[in-house]
Amino acid sequence: MKASRLLAPTLREAPRDTDAVSAKLMIRAGLIRKLAAGLYDWLPLGLRALKKAENIVRQEMDKLGAQEVWLPTIQPKELWEETGRWQVYGKELLRFKDRKDTEFCYAPTAEEVITDLVRRDVNSYRQLPLALYQFGSKFRDELRPRFGVMRAREFYMKDCYSFHATEADAEDFYKKAYEAYVKIFERCGFKFRAVEADSGAIGGSFSHEFMVLAETGEDEIISCEACGYGANREKHGTGTACPKCNKEPLMSSRGIEVGHTFKLGTKYSDAMKAMYLDASGAHKPFIMGCYGIGVSRVVAAAIEQGNDENGIIWTQALAPYQVVIIPTNYAEPKIKEWADKFYEEVQKLGVDAVLDDRDERAGVKFKDADLIGYPLRITLGEKGLAKGIAEVKPRSEKNFQEIPLDNVLTEVQKFFNS
Repeated sequence: MKASRLLAPTLREAPRDTDAVSAKLMIRAGLIRKLAAGLYDWLPLGLRALKKAENIVRQEMDKLGAQEVWLPTIQPKELWEETGRWQVYGKELLRFKDRKDTEFCYAPTAEEVITDLVRRDVNSYRQLPLALYQFGSKFRDELRPRFGVMRAREFYMKDCYSFHATEADAEDFYKKAYEAYVKIFERCGFKFRAVEADSGAIGGSFSHEFMVLAETGEDEIISCEACGYGANREKHGTGTACPKCNKEPLMSSRGIEVGHTFKLGTKYSDAMKAMYLDASGAHKPFIMGCYGIGVSRVVAAAIEQGNDENGIIWTQALAPYQVVIIPTNYAEPKIKEWADKFYEEVQKLGVDAVLDDRDERAGVKFKDADLIGYPLRITLGEKGLAKGIAEVKPRSEKNFQEIPLDNVLTEVQKFFNS
């Protein structure tokens, strides 16, 4: 992508009502724009990061054996009445009527809809286990939406639901889903913890929250450096021995929830009479699991964990573009020649690149590059070309290296292979 064609309207200052590091940087870097309270437009750079997170999640869900579906975001009242949640969910549930005066809600979650789908089309133990997942928008009418897209009213998430004939099979799948989540957040490049958690409004017998560690996180968690055990702050005090390995004292840190796994049991299948026939011909309720990831929140959490005074420091996996090529004067023929060459060659390596061909001062280009957070910057200037070098600088480092022009592509490969 050439920067002159890229819709990335950067700002030197964030709006005064912006209340989180990620929200400030996402707005300043041109990733999002606020439409109304808790509602955001995602611009090209923000959407690219979102889609990269989505693709990582999709790949691991497919490896898990889950199948992707697409469910409506508008859900009928009748399904929610079957589970009793229409009356108890509260004002976060956006309710409305269509032209025929039929009542609906805008989905904050999808347990009722997925259970209805499965009870209509799955009727035998031979069709189990079954896991279905989707990506889609959700809406929760938060009283005080805040922290940008981390606690927005409309957000983008992946929800997966599994259906089983036995408790043992449900627990086996839960463990596999847990490991898939660990893989997802490792691939995203996060420092994170999985903590034992309360199931809350979703319900179920046990659950885990996956927390990205960040000083700005809303939640305080306790974890063990030796074995990775984690729990919410209320369960243990700091300094006490780890209850799992008994090797290290538990340490306190702050985290941002990006994923939640639940073992639901028969909470929804009992309420909605979702049954299958077992081997003996008896009707049994499906045993269910639920596995959610806030994909839009993943993007914000990456920024909360990776930033400095100059802007965003992306992980390589989530960066909208991985390399920015900055010619200090694109109008100068020799600089343009080398800039165009590297732009083409870097993309041939399978690396996403931006060529900053704008008619701007080099300082403006450098500031925008740091603000947006491209992981690797290649600078081409007259003095450098006269010496036969380009300046190559990782975003996370203070200083650049002078790399011979013939070695720049090797340096790019080395950076991303590491």
